[in-house]
Order: sequence, then C-alpha cells, then structure tokens
Amino acid sequence: MSSEPIDKITLNEALDIFSNSVDALLIVDGNADKYNSLVRKGFFEDFIDESGSYHALIEKLWFHFGDTQDSITKDYKVFLPIFGEFSGKYSKRLKVVLNEETHIIQMTVYPIKEKELYLFLLDDLDDKENIEETLTSKKVNTIQSTYLFSMYFDIVRDTTNSICISEISDETVNSPIKYSDWRMMIVNMIWPDDQALFLEKTDPEYLKTHFTPGQTSSFDCLMQNLEGNYIWVKLIFCRAETNYDDDYRFVFMVQDIHENVAELMSTLKKYEDLASKDPLTSVYNHGRISTELYNALDKTQKMGRKACIIMLDIDYFKHVNDDYGHSVGDITLIHFAETVKAVIKDKNAVLGRWGGEEFVVVNYDDDIEAAGELAELLRSTIEKEPFNRVGHLTCSIGVTDIRPDDSFKTAFDRMDKAVYQAKGNGRNRVVVR
Repeated sequence: MSSEPIDKITLNEALDIFSNSVDALLIVDGNADKYNSLVRKGFFEDFIDESGSYHALIEKLWFHFGDTQDSITKDYKVFLPIFGEFSGKYSKRLKVVLNEETHIIQMTVYPIKEKELYLFLLDDLDDKENIEETLTSKKVNTIQSTYLFSMYFDIVRDTTNSICISEISDETVNSPIKYSDWRMMIVNMIWPDDQALFLEKTDPEYLKTHFTPGQTSSFDCLMQNLEGNYIWVKLIFCRAETNYDDDYRFVFMVQDIHENVAELMSTLKKYEDLASKDPLTSVYNHGRISTELYNALDKTQKMGRKACIIMLDIDYFKHVNDDYGHSVGDITLIHFAETVKAVIKDKNAVLGRWGGEEFVVVNYDDDIEAAGELAELLRSTIEKEPFNRVGHLTCSIGVTDIRPDDSFKTAFDRMDKAVYQAKGNGRNRVVVR
C-alpha cells in the first residue's frame, strides 16, 4: 500500500495503518475511575494492565519521580483527579521507568462527547527521540528546579488555573478546583506549627486588604515535598496588575529554599556556639550558664519544676599552673570538664565554666537529695581520675536547690557559701545547703 498514491488510500486503510502502528490505545471513563486497553504492544504489555483504575493509571504515567517509578507521598495524590480531567484534545510527553529502563511516551488524549470519556493514544518513542526528550527535560528541570509549584487564582470567582507541579510535569493544568478547596487541601502539606500562618496569609480577605495591584509578598515555612519530607520553602504571592481595582487575581509560587536555609542555620549554629561556649573547654561559658540559672529559676517559679545547682571548685589549682605551667593547666581544665560531662550525660543537666577553675552544673528534675548524690558521684569520680602529668586532683562542691521565693542572687549565694564551707572543712567534700 505504501506505493499507492495518497489520494488512493481510503479511510479504512488509514485506520488499519493506525491500528497496526499505535503502541497502546485505551478507553477511559473518568467518572467511574476505569480504563480498558484496546491495544497493548511491546513495552505497554508489561507497563499497563488490560484494565484497571484510571487514577492509578494517571499516577503510573506521571505522578512519580524523575528517573524512577517511586511514588509521591499520599498527601499529594489529592491532585490525581485534577490531572485526569481534560476539556479538549491534549498531548504531552512523559518519562516512565520499567525494570530500570527509561521510556519516553508520547501521550495524546481525545475527549469523547460524554462527560469524562477519553481515548488515550500512547506511543513509546525510539532511542533518538528519547535522547532528545531527555536533554530537553534536563534543560526545563534546570530552569524550574527551585520552583516546586505554581498556580494562578482568582479569589472573587473562587477559581484556580494554570496549576503546575514541576516535580511531576512541566505542563500546566487547568482544573475546576476552587481556590477555597485548594487552600484546605494544601494546608495538610504545611508543617503543623505553620498551618495557622498559612491559613491567615491565604485567606481571601487577607489577600484583598494586604495587596495592591502588582504587589508581591512571601513568607517561609516548612512544607512536605512529593517524597513526604518536610523542606524549607518560600511561598510567594503576587497580585496581578490590571486596570480594574476590584480584580483580585494572583500568581502563587512555591520555591525550594531548603539548601540555603540549612546552610544559614548551620552558620547561625556555629555563631551561637561561639557566643555560648567557653573557647577552652567547649562547655557553656559564664554568660550562657548564667542564662541557664535564670531559666531554672523561671521554670521552678512558674511551672513548679524541680531544679538544683552545683558548683565545683578544683582544689589547689594554682599549684598546677605554678608547678607545670599554664599549658598543662589548660589541658587539665579540658580533662576536668570532659570528666564532669561524662558523669552527668544521663541526667537532664548542663555544665558551664563559671570562671578560672570553677564550674557550675544546672540539674533539672532532681530534688536536693538526688542532686547531693550526683555531687558525691562527681567528687569521687574526679578524685579517682588520673590527670596525665598532674596526677590526681580533688574538688570542693557546693549544692543547693532552687526555691519558689529565690532570686538569682539568693540561690547563687547559697551555692557559693556551700563551696566555701566545703573548702573550709578540709576540701574534697560536698556540702548541701
């Protein structure tokens, strides 16, 4: 038949060519969530069942990740029905994976007159087209890599259109979903602590009163990605600039800022450590352990939470510096702090260097008796610990609990006096006041 002039080829012959050429032909009933395969050849014999759920078919075709067939998180599957509705002829290319082999599929959809009845034509493209499509997709993905979602919406008409979930497809989808319904669907993807802010910022009345034509605003929050992991995103709103003041149409975009925020938080953490830690021993410095003492007072007085404070003063530490030098003294202080940290590691307690050879432990949730036992364990552990060139050290320890009527000064003075009493009674002992 190929040698025949084209004006001699009949419609039936053309349909026969088509039926022999197409790789898959499906009839779909969207309302009933069903499809039936009329033709399945080659790759499609394994990829598509003879019949099944239409939503499951849509998910298999393009609700998955990049070069795998891994499914997206279940929360985002609420968009499946939207992607399965077509108001006119539609064509796109899809990347799917079967048995670790990537296939580029040409999909064409023909709506039938009855509501949500469609013909799906699917063809597995050859290797050359596959390579070209992959390169094109990489370019598109590079451009869209930071924008996970975009949408156009009208809060007066309560409509949405041009929805694009770029991790799934670079194509936009015009759907009948209402903006008010979309808000309540998407809020489930927002971190629970940020949901109230999201609902406030996306409320139609808020958008009306806070945006002038052309104005853009954004806020950052944690949001689930398609894998179900929470990432930092920037939610961007821009009111369309039109000639009609009562026209409230907006562009909404979700930008992936997770790497930048993670890097910023890491940097802030480093600076926080520099501001909070003693540079020699790496435990809390004087200012930070003072803050912890104030916090313990506040929690005791407002919440009735138990808290005790313990001060350790190394006995005769001046002799260490005089006999061995300050470098050995520094090594000894580091060793001392590490020994104390090891003893309190299973307690709800924090350690700070008060100054020189004095250290303070803030011990939460223990009463005075338990804090005294912890102090005695600290004393005996330090007494037994070998400190390299210095040999053995001892320390004098003062303990007190924080009381409802305490101020910072009264609690600290009581602990300080306990230390001086321990030193006055011969050192290497614990005094509880």
